[in-house]
Parts: sequence; C-alpha cells; structure tokens
Amino acid sequence: MNIFRSLIGKVWQDPNAAEVVKISTGQLYLVRPGNIRTSRECIYNEAIATIRRVPNLEHNFQLVVTRVYEDGDQELLEDEDETDAERVFLISEELEFRTGESDSEPTFLWRDLHGDVDEFYEFVASGTNDPTRAFFETCMYRAMYERKYKTSAENTRDSDFEEFIWHPPAPKTKVNPRRKVSANKDSVPLSAAMKSLSVDETPEPKQQTPAPSPKKQTSLSPMDVLLSHEAELYLWDPPNEDFINQGIITAGIMSQKNAPFSYWLTASNDSGFLLAHKISPDMNQRFSHKMLSLTWNHQGDDGSQSSWLFRFDEEYFAEVLQKFTECMWETLHRMPWSKLKVDEQNYAMNANEDVEMLDVENDEDEEDEVESELDPDEEPSDDEEEEEDGEHPDQMGGTDRNSQLTVGYKGDRSYVVRGNNIGVFSHSAGSDVKYYATISKIATPKGKEFKPKHVMLHDQDTKMVLMNPSDPHSLFNMDIERGKIVEEWKVHDDITVDHIAPDTKFAPTTREQTLVGASHNALFRIDPRVSGTKMVESQFKQYVSKNKFSGVATTAAGKLAVASEKGDIRLFDSIGKNAKTALPPLGDPIIGIDVTADGRYIVATTRTYLLLIDTLIGEGRYQGSLGFDRSFPATAKPMPRRLQLRNEHVAYMGSISFTPAKFNQGQGQEENAIVTSSGQYVIAWDFKKVKKGHLDQYEIKKYEDFVVQDNFKFGDDKEIIVALQNNVLAINKKNLKKPTRHSLAPEGSFGSRSGIVNAPY
Repeated sequence: MNIFRSLIGKVWQDPNAAEVVKISTGQLYLVRPGNIRTSRECIYNEAIATIRRVPNLEHNFQLVVTRVYEDGDQELLEDEDETDAERVFLISEELEFRTGESDSEPTFLWRDLHGDVDEFYEFVASGTNDPTRAFFETCMYRAMYERKYKTSAENTRDSDFEEFIWHPPAPKTKVNPRRKVSANKDSVPLSAAMKSLSVDETPEPKQQTPAPSPKKQTSLSPMDVLLSHEAELYLWDPPNEDFINQGIITAGIMSQKNAPFSYWLTASNDSGFLLAHKISPDMNQRFSHKMLSLTWNHQGDDGSQSSWLFRFDEEYFAEVLQKFTECMWETLHRMPWSKLKVDEQNYAMNANEDVEMLDVENDEDEEDEVESELDPDEEPSDDEEEEEDGEHPDQMGGTDRNSQLTVGYKGDRSYVVRGNNIGVFSHSAGSDVKYYATISKIATPKGKEFKPKHVMLHDQDTKMVLMNPSDPHSLFNMDIERGKIVEEWKVHDDITVDHIAPDTKFAPTTREQTLVGASHNALFRIDPRVSGTKMVESQFKQYVSKNKFSGVATTAAGKLAVASEKGDIRLFDSIGKNAKTALPPLGDPIIGIDVTADGRYIVATTRTYLLLIDTLIGEGRYQGSLGFDRSFPATAKPMPRRLQLRNEHVAYMGSISFTPAKFNQGQGQEENAIVTSSGQYVIAWDFKKVKKGHLDQYEIKKYEDFVVQDNFKFGDDKEIIVALQNNVLAINKKNLKKPTRHSLAPEGSFGSRSGIVNAPY
C-alpha cells in the first residue's frame, strides 16, 4: 500500500476536501447468501461509489453509493417526497468490509447493518483498474482506523490496518462463544452493588457542610454497563459560584435490565456509587469540546436543582458523547438507535456539537468574545437597574389570569387574553404600557361565551381571528373596533383547525384575507370570502400517518415551516404539495416555531431548549438554495444548534419550561434577537452572537410573577412587551442583564451541597 501514500496524503491532509476517493462506474447489489429469497438483487444498475468526510464530525467518514440517472429521469423525480437516490453507510469495522471479484470485475462487499443478519451490499466496480481498487480499499481502512482511534491516520503504517482486513471466520468448535469482558474491576459485582445501594452510604463531601439526612434504602433493578471511563466529578457550589472538584471517579452509562430504553448516568469510586441520575430531557445536558466536559442538572425530591459536571480525557470524550446521544434518543423515541438512517444519526449527533455555525463573518469586537465556561459573572451596578412601568389588568374583571399575548402590527396596541375577556393596552416610547380598554364576554354570534384557545391579528389589525376550544372546526372573526365577534367561519365538517398562521409573515400589515390552517395531520389554506366551508380544496394536503402537527410559521414569501409533537420539522414551498425537506426528530415535542422573514433560519421551541436551524443548503446540486425550495442531500443535512440555559443558572432558577420563542420582526429589518421566557424570567439571545457560535450567551430579567408570554414590538428590536399572569408591561432589551446568582435566585435559596446523592432511583 506504500505506493499510494503520497497520493493519499494529498486528500487526507485537506479537511476541506469533502470527497476522499470516487469510483465513477459500477453497480450496487443486495446479496443474501443462503436465503430462500432472491440471492442477489440489483439496487442501482448504474452507480458511483464515494468515500466522504462526515461534515463537522472529525475522524468520521461515509461510504456513499449514488444512483446515476439516465437523461430525463431525475427531472421526473424532483417533485417526489423521497427518492431512492443514494445509500449512505458510516464507515466502521462493523461493516466487515472486504474485497472480491465477480465475473472478472473487482467488487467491494460490506454488511447491511440495518438489514437481516445475512444481508450484504456488493458494489461491482466495472472497468476499474487494480491501482484504483487498491487505493479505494486503503482509504476504507484508514477511515476505519480514524473512527476507532479518534486520531489522524496520517502517520500510520500498513501494519496498523491489519485489524480491519476481514478474514473468514475459523471453523466452529464446541467451545462456548467468546464473551466481551470489561476490564473495569467494578463490572463483575455491579449487580450486587446496585441492589445494596442506598443514599446514606454516600461518603462525606470534601467541604464542611451539614450531613445529609438518612434515607430509606432503595431496592434497585440490576444494571448493565454500557460505558465506563475515568473522569473528574464537579458539583456547582452556589455560594461560591464555582464548580467544586469532587475528585477522580468512574463515570458510567448504564441500562436498566427488564426496563427497555431506561438509562442512567452514574459516578462511583472505591467506596461505591456516588450518584445515579436517570437520563431524560430534564437533565439539560450540555457537551463542551473545549472543556471535554458533560454538564447536566438534577432535580431532587424536594424540587431543588443541582448542577454537575464530568470532565474526561480527550480519548474518552467522543465515545461518551456518542453513547449519551444514543441513550437520550432511545429514551425519547422508545426504539433502537440502530433503526435510524446514518444521515439521521448524524443530525441527532450534530445537535450536541458545540461548534460555530457556518457562513458568518468574524467580528473582532471584544464584547463578542466567548466567555470561559467557569468564569464568574459580573454583577450589575445599582444605577444600571431600571424598573418598567406596567398596568395591573384589574379593569378587565373576572378571576382568571392572563393566558395569551399578541402584539399589534399597527397603532401600538397589544392584546392580552384573560378568561373570556381581552385587554387592550397601548405602548409608546419610554417603555410605558397603559390600559386602554377591555373587550368583555367573548361570545359566538349565537351568544355562547367561550375562552379563546388562540388569537391572531388580521387585516391591518382591524380584525382578530379567534379559536374556540369547544368548536375546533370553525374560526371566529372579531371586529376589533366594535369589540364583537361578527362572523363564524366554518372551515370543514371533518377537518379540525388546530393551528393558524398568516398567509405570509407580514400579511397582517396588508388587506390579505386568506390564512394558513393546520390540523394534527393536514395543512390547508383558509379563505373566508368563499361560500360554504372556508377551506380551499385545491390547497389541501393531508398525511396518512399521525404527524401530530404542533405549529406553523410562514416566511415573507409565504413558505411554510411546520413542527410536530414528535419533534420533526417539515419545510414547504407552498400549500398542497409534499414537503421539500423533512428534518428528523430529536425526540422532544416542539411547542412553537418561528422563521426569519427570508426563511434562512428557524427557531423551534421545546420545553427545555430552543432548536436553531440554518436552512441554507451548503453542498451538492442545489448548493445555495434553501430547504424550503429544495431537499437537502442525505449526507449534508443542516446542523441543528441547541440554545439552552447554562446548568449553573438552572440550579438557581429551578426547572425550565420555555414559552414559544420569537425573532424580532419588522419589514425591511434584519432579525438580530430571539426572546422567550421560563417561569419568572424573560430571556433574550443576541442573534448575531448566536450565528457566531456563542450559544450560551444570553441576558435575563426576573419578575415577581410568572411570565405568560413575551414578544418584541413590531418593527422594534429593543422594546419587549411582557404579559405576566397579573400584569402587562414593557422592557427595553438593554435592561436585561447577564445572569448572576443574585439576579436569578433570592439569598438563602441555594440549598446545601452536602447531598451528593439525592434520591437517585
């Protein structure tokens, strides 16, 4: 193989070279040796085999076999929802890759990891000469080497690849099959140790603090070790505002026997187990490649939050990231990770990557520098604090609390739903919000009162469209000036209207009458001007499967982003057609979705994090297009980015439950901020910093009451209207501050750091 070393060096040393090697002519077969079905099935009659780098995942490569279309074939398939254009395989030793020969033509054979146990793929490299075949084979072994050892294969010798060269298995003997044995000395007595674990066995922490109260011993199910590595354990200490080193421990990921898809993150030492926290979305996990750390939160029996950190050696970090991501995904989906396609696995893995987003100019401003993860925060000075003016909506009457906020597009008005009343508030310069009027006793044209499920301004703020939870087949049109519902729009006898959105992002500023509707599995246009039911039959798309749509948003051009409770996102260029892009679910239900006016970025809200997605297609035939217009290549899906709160801040704040996040918006105005809330806190991200990869830099404001909803004034990227449960106010974004201990939690509410184990099971 030495004859290829100089050639391989050229492609291997260039990280920007997406393709390492390509064989331009061949056929792909599915081979089933010894099977009663067809033993050799042709998948692609004409195909190309390529070894590619996995984007933004170092030391990982893919074997991609792409179908070659005859002239005219591709155009016929462009409008299909999915096409079988290529097969993608993550290169690893599990493929059992080997070479061979068929009818005097060189072949490559590898196992189908998602098929039956005896199924293989075979690529017949028609007309390929021996040097090209050998070069391709060498690149396969180098890719396996890099994935296994997480290091460059640049300085390897040919002998280093011997372990990856497949050899026929030895003849079967009557001895017991080989069993993989862990080298960890704790693995043998693990089951007994877990059964006897109780929290009162926890060793005393290093700090001088009150001892934890004894707890009743817990009976535990036996566990299997999936991963076990040495690590440093840290615990966030609120009074000192720092992570305190608890020493060297064995960090583990374990599965619970007799409880499918139940996984635990553990720490142990020679004295036994120190903690066992169930892997769940509430952990608010964050991986840092810079720190080689995993940070997470844990909620105790009393509701208190603690923040923990594992710090690994570099050789272990990638494996921990991989295994944790797999376990979290299986926990959410209740199905094996192996069922995922390779591109979907990469999508889920990328969501935990903390690298910078692409296509962003560098900014040398000092204030944009990324802070160290363990740096102390600055306290705001007293003269920086500024209280907002607000209006307590007693004038609205009733005993209900505020439930919804919608900010007007014209006339500086905001509307707050409170039971079956709607409060009207005016806002002007200087962060003033004043009570203006109440629209009382919302009722249908037939006089039946109801509490609106959702409201949306329409027709230059002269109308408001309301959804009645007891009549999901209709919408109700309110004349705002009269303060009265004047029409019922029956949409369809059988299709419910679960979500609505403007025809385009800025349609409410115009006289546009149509709007977008969605049920749990259908997307359609609503036109209140047509006679009879208001659904436009020619612009209706219904899915057979239970998609559980949870929200829809439109761009300035009327393209649509649709989210679901399953966590997936579909991008449409228009209503009535198949989605151009279907992004796979990470598993957490999406409760809200928004999109920038140009369609470049999407922010989707889950309960514990925001998901930011760049829809720009970065490579392939449609490079430069957006996912609304063209499908992403299977090997180049977008890299989702999680916007979440730092674990030490969550330890002060308590549990997180985000409200739907929004970009600031205004015609001709670029989006530069994202705002959401959780509990008593308004939270805003600087979008420019986010695009540079500064995902954990946000500003925050705490209130005495719970925040129901917040949003920017239309055309203003500074003023935020905030609806509390019993108040409505405005705040200038400059008055949000960096989160600190004193701004996030009252003194004396930090708890004790003595309870290193807090009801682990």
